[in-house]
Amino acid sequence: MTTRQVVRVFSSENANAVVGETAVPDVFRAPIRNDIVLKVVNDLSKNRRQAHGVGKDAGMMYNAESWGTGRAVARIPRVGGSGTHRSGQGAFGNMCRGGRMFNPKTTWRRWHRKVNLTLKRHAVASAVAATAVPSLVLARGHRVNQVPELPLVVDKVNFEKTKDLLSVLRRLGLGDDIQKVVDSRKIRVGSGKSRNRRYVQRRGPLIVYDNEQALLKQSASNIPGVEVCHIDRLNLLQLAPGGHVGRLVLWTRSAFDHLTKVFGTVDQPSTLKKGYTLERPLLTNANISRIINSDEIQTIVRGKQTNRCLHDRKKRNPLKNRALMSRLNPFDKVRKEAETKKTAEAKKNRDAKIKAKRAARKGLRKVGRNFISQYRNGLASADEFTTNDYNEYVQATQVGLKN
Repeated sequence: MTTRQVVRVFSSENANAVVGETAVPDVFRAPIRNDIVLKVVNDLSKNRRQAHGVGKDAGMMYNAESWGTGRAVARIPRVGGSGTHRSGQGAFGNMCRGGRMFNPKTTWRRWHRKVNLTLKRHAVASAVAATAVPSLVLARGHRVNQVPELPLVVDKVNFEKTKDLLSVLRRLGLGDDIQKVVDSRKIRVGSGKSRNRRYVQRRGPLIVYDNEQALLKQSASNIPGVEVCHIDRLNLLQLAPGGHVGRLVLWTRSAFDHLTKVFGTVDQPSTLKKGYTLERPLLTNANISRIINSDEIQTIVRGKQTNRCLHDRKKRNPLKNRALMSRLNPFDKVRKEAETKKTAEAKKNRDAKIKAKRAARKGLRKVGRNFISQYRNGLASADEFTTNDYNEYVQATQVGLKN
């Protein structure tokens, strides 16, 4: 979407010469809806397809019969006969070589799509508006560094010879884009190279003309990548190939001025498209945060809502919740403080108690040592006395036996 009010009209004889100015039609202010363009292009592309399918009897023209059970093979029908590799092979099934396909394509399937008329018109308007945005044109791959301005309008391109038209395009800065198309030409990858579409190449500029430029169609037919389109028959597949908006478009002045009749204005409907009015953008300023924080919005919005709890419905455990336990048992707080104080005091006097206990234990150890030493001395003296008495007894016994 462009905000420019007027554009310059360049001369076909001299690219630096400006022959006039013209107002920008309101279609260039239409919102660029990529979603609508992509959907419509996807549906319209299907309308060029030709119906095709497989033969009615394809894969079923065999003399085949199942071998049944008992032979340790699948019960798929098998080709009869002998002496060839084909005999004994499976047939008919979609898993078999040469068999029919599952759900075969038919010519009466739904190949084409109907597209809403207003939706198509909105898509074309969006594609036209995107041609005036240089960033979108660059993003699509076009070479527009030498183009004086977008949208590019020229007074006339009604030349009979191709070389004359090509020289005009080069003077207007479109030579780099045409050279890009020439360099991109290559052989297609795949089977299409043998189906009358051997080469592929990029898209070049699109020239939109009016009835006054009747010779343009013939002179532009041999320039690689250059396409032409009549202003009354704008084609979405040319304005947005592949669903990608931003085609490089060269407008003739008569065609550019005719856009107002084709699409109408913001306030007036189109005169050529019955009942069509341009789609208006939902937002003129895309900065949402600036809109929300503006004084106009903040003066009418209501204040911030806060939730106030009227009553406590949550069940809590008083053994874990101190506030609830204090409310149920006020003495619990005193009890916990006493326990805390007792623990603190016990921890504080712990070193003194340990020291006193060690001193008491040391005094008891001295008494025990004295007791053990006296006990051992007593045992030694008692043992010596017993040994002497025994010796005297033995000697007396021996003397008595001799007598």
